[in-house]
Amino acid sequence: MDVHLRDLRYFVAVAEELHFGRAAERLFVSQPALSRQIARLEAQLGVTLFDRGRRKVSLTTTGETLLGNARTLLNAWAAAERELRDAAAATAATLRIGLQTSVGRGILAALNAGLRERHAQWTIELNQQTWDDPTAGLADGSSDIAVCWMPLPDGDGYRSVTVATEQRLIALPSNDPIATRSAVSFDEIADRPLVALPAAAGELRDYWLAADHRDAPARVATIARSAEEAMEAVAAGIGSALISVGNADIYARNDVAFVPVDDLTPAELAVVWRWDDNRPIIADVIEIATHLELG
Repeated sequence: MDVHLRDLRYFVAVAEELHFGRAAERLFVSQPALSRQIARLEAQLGVTLFDRGRRKVSLTTTGETLLGNARTLLNAWAAAERELRDAAAATAATLRIGLQTSVGRGILAALNAGLRERHAQWTIELNQQTWDDPTAGLADGSSDIAVCWMPLPDGDGYRSVTVATEQRLIALPSNDPIATRSAVSFDEIADRPLVALPAAAGELRDYWLAADHRDAPARVATIARSAEEAMEAVAAGIGSALISVGNADIYARNDVAFVPVDDLTPAELAVVWRWDDNRPIIADVIEIATHLELG
């Protein structure tokens, strides 16, 4: 009878822990079940792998010989599994791009064109998310990459390439007294009630409330989970909203005016991916994003 990979994993765990109880906890099995499995492996191979003392477990010479080979086999199988997953992903050939707003700026077109040159078999699936998830699907795995506004929560879990740096504006009803101004300072609009992102947006919510420029918390008029909701609230006079100049172009409407806020730090729009996603398709997206030339 052939030895199963599970048997080798069990053996390696006991050999590394030299304790059946700790090895069982590591493997999420009961200690009696693990002991029986090791005994069956020894019977199958016709050797003794462990010397079992009352207070100590140690490897026999035969066990030491098996340990190196078992590790080699398990590592080889792990590498084979990774290759299989990559091959399956390439066969599926769908790159899921998460976003919360209309991206515009030629970003998706440029990514699509670059990927077509390198991976003609791949298709792009757009994954629209609300602002409740500032990672646009990266956090729960529903997106492979995302086009997001910075900052992100759990910054250590992600890597990013900034593709646009834009001035922030204040969006307000077109009949507002300052709607015709060419620019304002933050002090002039700091006390205005604002349309805020949901609390789940965390640091991103704070950024679009300009929390880093305030001594006191912002006055929140209402919550919006999308740019469309925010613009409806602004047009209705419920509250003002901070917005990037690029998004002001995308969401322009007759009943909303956009006025630059001169002394706010600029907003950063980035292509983002999970730090541990090392697939070739992700590396290509990163390279394309790094060399984007936006018109």
